[in-house]
Amino acid sequence: MSSPDTSHLAVHLNAPPTTSALDEETARAELYGLLAQLYYAPPDPALLDALRVAVTEAPASGAFLQDPWQQLVAVAREMPDGAVAGEYDALFGGVGKPAVFLYGSHYLSGFLNEKPLARLRADLHRLGLAAREDMPDTEDHIAYLCEVMRYLIAGDDGGVCHLQSQQTFFAAHLQPWVLQLCDALLQQPQARFYAALARFTQAFMAVEAQGFDMLD
Repeated sequence: MSSPDTSHLAVHLNAPPTTSALDEETARAELYGLLAQLYYAPPDPALLDALRVAVTEAPASGAFLQDPWQQLVAVAREMPDGAVAGEYDALFGGVGKPAVFLYGSHYLSGFLNEKPLARLRADLHRLGLAAREDMPDTEDHIAYLCEVMRYLIAGDDGGVCHLQSQQTFFAAHLQPWVLQLCDALLQQPQARFYAALARFTQAFMAVEAQGFDMLD
């Protein structure tokens, strides 16, 4: 598994979602890709510019993601590029322990590089995915997990890229801890852009969980 491939994202932010099943799956994949990019590194100016002009009205009134999406876009419009980058570094960077961890093992076991990571690597192997040798982060980074979900939705390998694989991977490796990450971000007084991102992440993951529950 390589680092997040984010070159596909910005061109689609101006297109409002539609209600067909195919377009809905495309939108899901793109949202996972967007989350991967925003959590992986400070967003580059091109992505922020695309986010600032993104469509914020859903096709149907009362859409669950509309309000948190509007809030995220509004904050992106208000904050300069450097402020967003500085917030990323303050929350996730620095020397030593970061203010907020982006790794699932931290939330699932209290430590990095623990059993949850080993289980994840075993599941990635079963999916035919592997980390690049030069990958700087462990595979339980939220960005990499979102990229796996994007692949399971939009990938070409019909043997693994289907709803059952998505449901299984989501339930095992995202659902158990991603809301704890969002809560940790919302508790940080310096978080503004990433607090809005956390609220959108909460809403999106709730929609995903509900959709997968309907498969049972």
